[in-house]
Amino acid sequence: MKNWLASCVIGAIALALPGMAHAQKTKVTVYTALENDQLAPFKASIEKAVPEAEVVWVRDSTGVITARFLAEKDNPRADMVMGLAASSLLMFEKAGLLETYKPAGADALKPVFRDSKEPYTWTGMDAYLGVVCYNTAEAKGVAVPSSWKDLLNPAFKGKIVMPHPASSGTGYLMVAGWLQSMGEAEGWKFMDGLHENIGAYLHSGSAPCVQAARGERTIGLALDMRGASEKSKGAPIEVVIPKEGVGWEMEASAIVKGSKNLALAKKIADWSTTKDANELYSKTYAIVAAPGVGTKPANYPANAEAGMIKNDLGWMADNRDRVLAEWSKRYESKAVPKN
Repeated sequence: MKNWLASCVIGAIALALPGMAHAQKTKVTVYTALENDQLAPFKASIEKAVPEAEVVWVRDSTGVITARFLAEKDNPRADMVMGLAASSLLMFEKAGLLETYKPAGADALKPVFRDSKEPYTWTGMDAYLGVVCYNTAEAKGVAVPSSWKDLLNPAFKGKIVMPHPASSGTGYLMVAGWLQSMGEAEGWKFMDGLHENIGAYLHSGSAPCVQAARGERTIGLALDMRGASEKSKGAPIEVVIPKEGVGWEMEASAIVKGSKNLALAKKIADWSTTKDANELYSKTYAIVAAPGVGTKPANYPANAEAGMIKNDLGWMADNRDRVLAEWSKRYESKAVPKN
């Protein structure tokens, strides 16, 4: 009888253990601008590496997440930020909103993806560029552009779309790239001319290339990987890196100052530098933080990395509000309504 009773008790404990383990999981809130199809595999990989954590995503575009995070600065709701533009994280750093932490494995990353100063507040994940998606079928004999200034050709009037820089990180990196590489006076002059040919400013970094691929527009200024993807699907487009070079940004991660789950956030930050994490990044981006991880996708422009301008992420962060205000004053009239 005693043996039977003991067996029942042991069995009951064994049955309860999985539920107890599940109950011990702690929710870690992560603000992100990752693409929707990245969320599930990222969550699975993080929770495998940090089994005591349950990742809760709060996902939106770069501009919306940045604005929301800053609006909540007096009462932060996130434990971490992941997959957000590094220029946004530098704004958060300047406002004193990020925890200092150098993840394990950070020293093995490419130098450009490491915080330039100690102690670390952010760590890079991957880089993305702004390119020209050019529909050769719709161009009707006009040569493939090789320079940004080729986009000012009157033949392209109403036939160009690009991302809105306030709602799309891709849009902002392009605007910031022109202002840095051309100088502010020439950069604004170029954008004045480009505006004459713009059909619409869209609230997505990928949609302009999708429209060009479908033949809805001749030119879409868009995310590099979307260009390669659409060309690989058979779209009659060329993915162009203009000879002056292209603006770029990186996605990065950081821990929010005052996180109630600091120990778990640090473990997730450690995961972000691992080979497993970088292999996930490489499924979406051609350029990732860890050396030797991933391969360039089919139809990705061979000269893309060489075409990356000398980019000052600090300048992008410090001047974001000023640049967006000036941009909106000049060009908002052609922005499509937000859904």
